Amino acid sequence: MKYLIDNVIQQLEDVQKGKLWIGSSFDSKLNQVNEKLVFTRPIENLHSIAEIISHLTLWRKEAILKIRTGKGSKTDDCEENWLTNDKLKLLGWHCIKSEYDKTLTELIDLLKLKEDSFLNELYYDTDFKANYKYSFVVNGMLHHDIYHLGQLGLVIKFLQERNKS
Repeated sequence: MKYLIDNVIQQLEDVQKGKLWIGSSFDSKLNQVNEKLVFTRPIENLHSIAEIISHLTLWRKEAILKIRTGKGSKTDDCEENWLTNDKLKLLGWHCIKSEYDKTLTELIDLLKLKEDSFLNELYYDTDFKANYKYSFVVNGMLHHDIYHLGQLGLVIKFLQERNKS
C-alpha cells in the first residue's frame, strides 16, 4: 500500500508549485523576485532567499542520503547548513535554484519506489544521534519546507518594502 507515501509526495509537490489553502507556494513566492534580490538580507540577522533555498537543498540531499543508505552525514553545525551569500553568489542563483528543483524531483522519485511500510523502518540520524523511523525524516522534510516557506514570505515582504523607499 502507498497511501501515506503518495500523500506526502502530493504535499511536497503542492508546497512547491500547487494551490495551497495557505495561499502561497515556493514557486509563487520565488516568481516575485529577481536575481539581484535573492542574495540580499533584508536585515542583518535574517537570511537571504538564496541562503534559505541553499539550506533547504542541503537537508533535502541529506534526506535522500538517509533514504538510500540508512544514515546521514551532516549535522546542524556543518558549514554547508548556512552558506554565506558570498559563497552562494559564486554559484549563482540559476545553479542554486536548479539544484533545489533537482533534489525535489530526486526525493519524490525515490519515495515513489517505496511502500507505506518503509515509513516504519529505521535509519540512523547523524544530527540527532539515534535511530528513527523514516516517517520522521520524510514528514520532517515537509515540515521544514513549510516552515521556510513562511520565512521566505517574510523575507520577500521586507525586501519589497525596502525597495519602495
